[in-house]
Amino acid sequence: MNAVLALEDGTWFQGSAAGAQGETGGEVVFNTSMTGYQEVLTDPSYAGQIVTMTASQIGNYGVAAADVESGAPQVAGFVMREQSPIASNWRAQGTLRDYLVQHQIVAIAEIDTRALTRILRSAGVMRGIIATGAVDPASLVEKARRLPMMEGADLVKDVTCAEPFDFVLSLGDTVAEASFAPAPERRASRPLRVAAYDFGMKLNILRRLTAHGCEVRVFPASTPASTLLDWKPDGVFLSNGPGDPAAVGYAIDNVRTLVASDTPVFGICLGHQLLALGLGAKTYKLKFGHRGANHPVKQLSTGEIEITSQNHGFAVDPDSLPDDVEVTHRNLYDGTVEGLRHKTRPVFSVQYHPEASPGPHDADYLFRQFLEVMEK
Repeated sequence: MNAVLALEDGTWFQGSAAGAQGETGGEVVFNTSMTGYQEVLTDPSYAGQIVTMTASQIGNYGVAAADVESGAPQVAGFVMREQSPIASNWRAQGTLRDYLVQHQIVAIAEIDTRALTRILRSAGVMRGIIATGAVDPASLVEKARRLPMMEGADLVKDVTCAEPFDFVLSLGDTVAEASFAPAPERRASRPLRVAAYDFGMKLNILRRLTAHGCEVRVFPASTPASTLLDWKPDGVFLSNGPGDPAAVGYAIDNVRTLVASDTPVFGICLGHQLLALGLGAKTYKLKFGHRGANHPVKQLSTGEIEITSQNHGFAVDPDSLPDDVEVTHRNLYDGTVEGLRHKTRPVFSVQYHPEASPGPHDADYLFRQFLEVMEK
């Protein structure tokens, strides 16, 4: 079946349907990871986005239940150059196409993803529509122009959990942890209670916190900070998530309360941006964002370089940081802020994903640092 991807600037691509039939819209972005497409599909940070994979073939190792980062795919749509018709891996439990159809994800393949990525890098990410069947590209362009903008969008409320829960490793989590994650350099000297805000959290974050000896209770994004503090946690974790951080005002207010309490706080991705906003800084939208598993980041205190996994479209404005907050990490592609730390309070954050999945594990030491801060 034919399919069309139309962008708001009037560009359109004709290809073949690679998932469910129908029509979908969202912000069109690209990810440079060579592997990890199932983790990308199920990462809640991609809510509201059509993800283009730049690798030439996607789906060759199929899908497996242990590789998900949430209960189901979260992307608005999926774009590939070539979709593998078979799944060649002993772990595979099905093909990518069947997985996309099962979860009603509209996808397109057989288009020039290199040309699409060049457009998004030059003009910036933009709104788009994927539609299958006999469609009029011009009408899809008009529909794309009427889609909501990402700026000002609170998408956290659509992906957070409904009720608090205590995280317990399942058999699938145990398999995933044992198969792909490095053993922690050390575990906590005692079980540490971590209250985690779910702004769209990946499962591998919970797996890594547990592997390091933490007992994690997950709370919905709008839970008052006082509720978390009443649980008497050793520390609070601020998760990744989708949308514009400046639009999540309730979370920013809660961060201010947590910082004032002197409770150890560790944030990643959206949690990093929310922490910065709670400390008095500002955020802004990047032209095309950072999405992939090969982004070099410099740790300023040591000069060491980490290859990191990233997925974000907003960044912290370094000029807006207050004097009592220092930048700890910088992105070596464009110099953007990749980490920060308060000079007198036990709070810190990074823009990238130290839990990886997919991606390298260079930054797993940050979980150990969180343990050390809590144990103090």
